[in-house]
Amino acid sequence: MAAAKKPAAPAPTSSGRKQRAKPKTYKPLEKARVDAILLGLRKAYPHVVCALHHDSAWQLVVATILSAQCTDVRVNLVTPALFKRFPAPKSLANADPEELQEMIRSTGFFRNKTKSIIGAAKKVLADFGGEVPSTMQNLLTLPGVARKTANVVLGSWFGKNEGVVVDTHVFRLSHRLDLSESASPVKMEQDLMKVVPRERWTAFSHELIHHGRQICIARKPRCADCTLEPLCHSADKTWSTVWQHKRSVAAAKELA
Repeated sequence: MAAAKKPAAPAPTSSGRKQRAKPKTYKPLEKARVDAILLGLRKAYPHVVCALHHDSAWQLVVATILSAQCTDVRVNLVTPALFKRFPAPKSLANADPEELQEMIRSTGFFRNKTKSIIGAAKKVLADFGGEVPSTMQNLLTLPGVARKTANVVLGSWFGKNEGVVVDTHVFRLSHRLDLSESASPVKMEQDLMKVVPRERWTAFSHELIHHGRQICIARKPRCADCTLEPLCHSADKTWSTVWQHKRSVAAAKELA
């Protein structure tokens, strides 16, 4: 009689850790689970707002362009002097590119960002009377503005939920929480828009971004401090209530 085959070993993840088995009844996009995640985020970050400092729609456009491949902390260090020197689209449209490059150099990719900012300023003046447009269609005509930037401006300044901001934190945590398996931010946004209620799109993005910075850190997530931990089955968890329960049961049996 042939020997029974051993079950296949868990496949290693990109981090080298083995993929842990998920509950057989696990349905990651089940409404009750998604609602629990949204409630947990809202309770953890009840008053969260956009982390980029700004006093106008135009300042938010510029700050978001600068935030590409750069931390919000760094952008917030650069923008006070930048907005004092160039307070409006008109002043930036006529800015000396070399001067602007020097002012934003520390944000990285400063040449491309300079070109985008000056181009956006000229477009706002020429086509929109100096006012930042409040629709997705028109915002996407501005140089340097793609859906992520447009979503930030529409949601945080104009209060319009036209999409979900998918930055590096939202992209990473949506994978960890099994809210999307998409490999591109564009496709992930569409996935999230299907499971997250529209009225929560902007807040959800801000909450997940803050959660990624404070708790669900990329290299070593603080799972023991995470309010979403019972709902998470990520392969790279560092702590689990399930593990602790099993260890407690085992310890109790040894003492019995």
